[in-house]
Amino acid sequence: MKKTALITGGSRGIGFGIAIELAKAGFNLAINGIRKQESVQPVLDGLKMFGAQVVYVQGDISKKEDRAKIFQTVISEFGKLNVLINNAGIAPKERKDILEASEESYDYVLDINLKGPYFLTQLFANHMVEIKNENAEFECCIINVSSVSATVASVNRGEYCISKAGIAMATKLWAARLGEFDIPVYEIQPGIIRTDMTAGVVEKYDKLFEEGLNIQKRWGLPEDVGKVAAAMATGMMPYSTGQVVLVDGGMTVQRL
Repeated sequence: MKKTALITGGSRGIGFGIAIELAKAGFNLAINGIRKQESVQPVLDGLKMFGAQVVYVQGDISKKEDRAKIFQTVISEFGKLNVLINNAGIAPKERKDILEASEESYDYVLDINLKGPYFLTQLFANHMVEIKNENAEFECCIINVSSVSATVASVNRGEYCISKAGIAMATKLWAARLGEFDIPVYEIQPGIIRTDMTAGVVEKYDKLFEEGLNIQKRWGLPEDVGKVAAAMATGMMPYSTGQVVLVDGGMTVQRL
């Protein structure tokens, strides 16, 4: 029987890169996003070409009622969930110096980037524990997609950095709590990835790459993150719960 993965923010960018790699690996997919289904249908149809059963669940993970709907839809459609991938995230609508940033922007970013994944994980973690108690052989895991911004300070988007640092701690917390049930929890910290989120800063980063920002002088691609997520989801890292894999082209390696 095929395993099932839920990917929040899975219809574009990094999430879509993950979805493709998991579809290739034989997973059925639940894709969550905030856009209407008709606008993402071509993406869903593309994933089905890999042989995956694909269900789209529209919902805003920052809202309790939407998280409940996502959970109920996934369980109703598939009966169980093997892999939860907390990928959905946003940048501030405006980059502002932390001396001037607004409380409204802080709440907006933290609700989606941190509160949403935290409580969505709570829902699915309890589901996984319940199945594990009935069947110790059930294979499942949780993967958090954060960012190098969990540790690299950007003073013009402090709320984003804080949200990703929070996800990094949430990874450790869930790994520690779910260890007794043999449910591993992983984290991926992407660096500069070429997506619609970075479309407005292409020229800036092209120049920085040439100047040596990364060890590998290129943009990261969604598929780079997807391949790491697939390794985690398929059980290729069974003794590494709580660990972080940086997909950043060597950007955060300290150099002299």
